[in-house]
Amino acid sequence: MNENNAVIDDARTLGLPKMLLLGLQHMFAMFGATILVPILVNSYFKGHGLSIQVTLFAAGAGTLLFHFLTKRKVPAFLGSSFAFLGGFATIANLHTGIYKDMPMGDKIPYACGGIVVAGLLYLVLALIIKLVGVKKVMKYLPPVVTGPIIICIGLSLAPSAISNAKTNWLIAVIALATVVIFNVWGRGMFKIIPILMGVVISYVAAVIFQALGMKNADGSSIIQFGAIAKASIISLQPFRLCKFDLTAILVMAPIAIATMMEHIGDISAISATCGKDFITDPGLNRTLMGDGLATAFAGLIGGPANTTYGENTGVLELSRVHDPRVIRIAAVFAVILSFFPKVAELIGTMPSSIIGGISFILYGMISAIGVRNVVENHVDFTNTRNLMVAAVILVTGLGFSEGLTFHIGSATITLTSLALASIFGIILNAILS
Repeated sequence: MNENNAVIDDARTLGLPKMLLLGLQHMFAMFGATILVPILVNSYFKGHGLSIQVTLFAAGAGTLLFHFLTKRKVPAFLGSSFAFLGGFATIANLHTGIYKDMPMGDKIPYACGGIVVAGLLYLVLALIIKLVGVKKVMKYLPPVVTGPIIICIGLSLAPSAISNAKTNWLIAVIALATVVIFNVWGRGMFKIIPILMGVVISYVAAVIFQALGMKNADGSSIIQFGAIAKASIISLQPFRLCKFDLTAILVMAPIAIATMMEHIGDISAISATCGKDFITDPGLNRTLMGDGLATAFAGLIGGPANTTYGENTGVLELSRVHDPRVIRIAAVFAVILSFFPKVAELIGTMPSSIIGGISFILYGMISAIGVRNVVENHVDFTNTRNLMVAAVILVTGLGFSEGLTFHIGSATITLTSLALASIFGIILNAILS
């Protein structure tokens, strides 16, 4: 972004050092949520779950694969998906059939096998879109549907921002204020890396506060350095090939129904952010194929499913640098970092309060993009039909905070609030048309 707040589509005009800083900023934006997934999964499997190293490698390599399949046009970063957490928890608690008396660590490959199948289901929808044409599909996804869905994507993340920030409001406010100050009053390069500056300055503040004896609101240490000492300096990723079992597949694969709907919403958000129609070019079939194959690859090597990250969409809006090359630099950083456990653990010590403070901006930006999508497309809310469609999407997307869980045979399926909002919005829009 220059001093006139103009969009930069080719970051090479900034020079390589600045591009590297922008890539680092995107990596920091995705890092917290991406490594949180294996941390949560490990709690389900009593410490025998997913590897953070493999997770980072899968995120970086999956992002590069996505960019290759989408003709290097879509500035999206693929990080760990939270949608499959319920599936992991279910498989961890399986005690029938082959899972009877099976050690927790031996169950993980079967869960990852289910993720592979879930990723391949994306290819089915991509093929359907390729055959019938994206224009026919997009008839069911007008701005009156995609706009409110994008708004829900941002607002549904809001509780996460508050939950992280309240661990230490002082540090969260420092992170938030730093981002605002550099974005509004910054000059030159500092104006396009406000997220990175927010992380660095608030982390330094956290170190100082801890040295002065300050604690978090719950009495815990602001920064936990213990894991750094235990980690090795450099090592290969502990890849584990997946295994397949029908029970695990029936648990994990149906979740793809929800994540595919979320994918459409995320691509709509990125399109609105960049002012380009990525659903048409390179095409929704290509973005689905890229996301699906990245997810299948992650499951194949023992990692969590991937998904396009809203956090990075927020960074695109804030920095005004929309060049996909910057995202690919962040992906390369993630891959390199996966070889250095000690460095990954050092970044992992970033306090939750910092993530929360920065998320105030990122998540709000996503919702603002949704509002802009509605306004710029002149959606008429004096029209009762449009009002009803938007109302159902907003209430569904924000009201079903825990999603909707149901059972098909022995499989437990949870549709997330965003998936439900997408499904209900698409159906209602079609019926009322």
